[in-house]
Amino acid sequence: MTVYVKGVVFEGVDFDDPNSWKIDAYIKRGGYAALKKILQEGITQDAIIAEMKASALRGRGGAGFPTGLKWSFMPRSFPGQKYLVCNTDEGEPGTFKDLDIIVNNPHALIEGMIIGGFAMGISVGYNYIHGEVFEAYQRFEAALEEARAAGFLGERILGTDFSFQLHGHHGYGAYICGEETALLESLEGKKGQPRFKPPFPASFGLYGKPTTINNTETFASVPYIIREGGQKFLELGKPNNGGTKLFSVSGHVNRPGNYEIPLGTPFSELLEMCGGMRGGKKLKAVIPGGSSAPVLPADIMMQCTMDYDSIAKAGSMLGSGAVIVMDETTCMVKALERLSYFYFEESCGQCTPCREGTGWLYRVVHRIEHGQGRAEDLDLLLSVGANIAGRTICALGDAAVMPVQGMLKHFRAEFEHHIEHKNCVAPGY
Repeated sequence: MTVYVKGVVFEGVDFDDPNSWKIDAYIKRGGYAALKKILQEGITQDAIIAEMKASALRGRGGAGFPTGLKWSFMPRSFPGQKYLVCNTDEGEPGTFKDLDIIVNNPHALIEGMIIGGFAMGISVGYNYIHGEVFEAYQRFEAALEEARAAGFLGERILGTDFSFQLHGHHGYGAYICGEETALLESLEGKKGQPRFKPPFPASFGLYGKPTTINNTETFASVPYIIREGGQKFLELGKPNNGGTKLFSVSGHVNRPGNYEIPLGTPFSELLEMCGGMRGGKKLKAVIPGGSSAPVLPADIMMQCTMDYDSIAKAGSMLGSGAVIVMDETTCMVKALERLSYFYFEESCGQCTPCREGTGWLYRVVHRIEHGQGRAEDLDLLLSVGANIAGRTICALGDAAVMPVQGMLKHFRAEFEHHIEHKNCVAPGY
């Protein structure tokens, strides 16, 4: 189930119509009007980037970097080939919004990428799609064919001098390829491992050429901004947090799904939209931004609004918008054991702190969960984490550490109980 409140990405989409994803339905609800506006009214590249900055659209993939600012980094006067890349490698546990976009509204993404290509003087783009959703890849390819046949994609778009080629690329399911430089390595046919930065992709990206990379939801928000104006998009959210945002809500709620709501919406309202807690249980904790974000206990989370600044002030991250809800029956030690195992398995092994440290974290949490924990293990977890965080090429090491730090900050007593009593305080354990 997906609920839209002042929706942007899914504006006008009829989920009961199996053809709502097709180009004819997209055009009827205003699709490709933004692209026509740019090409027919002679809107400049600078004007487009100015609208993007005015919108306060921040990257929807997790980092939350201002999109207009990122687009301004692209050297438009560069004489050679430049590239535009969409990151649809949605591998973060709890996140499933980008899949929804390319299945149910792929033309919004396509139009957003074409506009991005025009704004930055780029003629070739790629969409890197997660390897475990082949049906979604096929849907995107079908939408590309529709866009080409209608004259919105390819050579001399709508009879102008602007040309843009866009290709889908099927990934291979590695979590690390969600990191932008590992994605580029994989796109080039190499092993998906992160690159050292600098140089950054804007100067040395795909095939060594200037490249801009944005998330699926980010690109899908662009047509609305150009059609309606950056200020209107900004006003849907709050200062520094423009527009609506898709939240993938999972866990112990009655109606899990994707919810598109204005940034700044209280978490309590989002929880109510999801039908409240499953089985009438009490809320215990929430991971607000995907599995790598630090957990927040119920009393703190219920005071938060769903935006980058509020969640950061509370001590976590909005991240990709994956909201994992846990009720009073959740064993926090078991939850951390599962998360730690995931990062241990998904480490690419390039950096020693991450390669060795993620396994160490998992083994310590595993023994605590299985009644073999020692009193010194909790300080050991924090010590190992401190020797991983900030010491790796990419942020996977940090992603493995933050759940540990969050759990011990807010639920240390539960871990201590596990160590002392060899069982869990949560009901049912």
